[in-house]
Amino acid sequence: MEALSNLMYGFSIALDPINLMYVFIGVFAGTIIGMLPGLGPMSALALMIPITFNLNPATGLILMAGVYYGAIFGGSTSSILLNAPGVAGTVATSFDGYPMAQKGMAGKALAIAAYASFVGGTISIIGLMFIAPLLSKVAVSFGPPEYFALMVLGLTAVVSLSDKSLVKGLIAAVVGMMISIVGMDLQTGTERYTFGSIEMLDGINFLVVALGIFALAEVFYMLLRGSKKVQKRNEIGSLKLSMGEVKEMAAPVARSSVLGFFTGVLPGAGATIGSFLGYSMEKRLAKDGDTFGKGNIKGVAAPESANNAACGGSFVPLLTLGVPGSGTTAVLLGALLVMGVTPGPMMIEQRPDVFWGVIASMYVGNIFLLILNLPLIPYIARILDAPRALLLSLILIFCMVGVYGLNFSSFDLVLLLVFGLIGLVMKLYGFPAAPMILGLILGALMEESMRRALQISGGDWSIFIDKPISLVLLIIAALSLGLPVVKKMIQKART
Repeated sequence: MEALSNLMYGFSIALDPINLMYVFIGVFAGTIIGMLPGLGPMSALALMIPITFNLNPATGLILMAGVYYGAIFGGSTSSILLNAPGVAGTVATSFDGYPMAQKGMAGKALAIAAYASFVGGTISIIGLMFIAPLLSKVAVSFGPPEYFALMVLGLTAVVSLSDKSLVKGLIAAVVGMMISIVGMDLQTGTERYTFGSIEMLDGINFLVVALGIFALAEVFYMLLRGSKKVQKRNEIGSLKLSMGEVKEMAAPVARSSVLGFFTGVLPGAGATIGSFLGYSMEKRLAKDGDTFGKGNIKGVAAPESANNAACGGSFVPLLTLGVPGSGTTAVLLGALLVMGVTPGPMMIEQRPDVFWGVIASMYVGNIFLLILNLPLIPYIARILDAPRALLLSLILIFCMVGVYGLNFSSFDLVLLLVFGLIGLVMKLYGFPAAPMILGLILGALMEESMRRALQISGGDWSIFIDKPISLVLLIIAALSLGLPVVKKMIQKART
């Protein structure tokens, strides 16, 4: 009953006309950005941060959360129509969605994706409503050693999931942590890595790094690639589903939604991992598993429900522990800190308007997404035909205006250009951006927790292994880094 009363309080916030408007704006913008190949939810959220500066924290997070799950929701459109996933979390959707489109069933595939996404998102919201408060009560007992170990776990988990190279993931994380300590040490007053620059004394703003690494780097990358002809879309076709098809996809949607939610709860996982797990699970369980990849409707329903459920699950560690589980939630954490809200165990007590308002807004946002995607996707899909020059120009202008508006300093624009070039180099040479952003976000928080723990212990480093919870978390962190290495060594030995 307590959860329901809290949810009613959340609806009183989410249904406020202003917040309702921002929910719609968020999911609509997220849907469009998700459809554009190359622009993911991280870039979208980074672009939204300047808009949230003058908003109420609850309204700001409602907007950004809508962009996040809206981008995942909308990413299926380009996956199905063009075989060009708008976001990484919809890659698995293209395995069967695009073959369905080639068979003239694009409308059916889009409808399945919309319904599955709606169910997955709703199940994850229910899980978030009941699990997050329980987890926050446990987290209240966390002290500085436990927080330090938890942040190490979150960082190593994301690094271990680096697509190509664990070493490159570690390098990116270390660079992010180095950026986080630039400026004046608030405890000792010592200047760190400022190189005598007055502008660097306050450190490097998160927004400058985020816009440079994601948005500006993507602009540079698109310019380098040059113009490529986009494959012509097939006819959309009918959006209707038969009762037999609904029954066929019901169980896969339910299973993948639960799996996706708990995947999202895990630090380091997210929509991409959740969608692949959901797809692979259903392929193993299905009697017609050999038809997956050839246009099986369960191959569309499973990853779409899993990736949207993982979005909701990722809010559990973010809101209750203050630890982002992915690069996207790291951007959300940075936005919350900019707005003056510190996520953590006390957030439900101190900022119930933000916590419950966001959860309630997700219910409303999922309904908006269903209304938007079913009838309007055939028309919204024409955004994919927008001239690339116009798209890149708008992104560039938004980046410059957003960064300059921070301090009205041209030095910030220089930093934006520098991080844009750094992001381009990372993209060209396969360095993942997520560990770098996590290192930037968690670096200062890890340092603060470590210092507090050492002050409590009088400089004794054993405090991190004397505490059972921190010891377990550090062991898991070590395993998350070590197991991929051991696995590769075993594979090499076998070959």
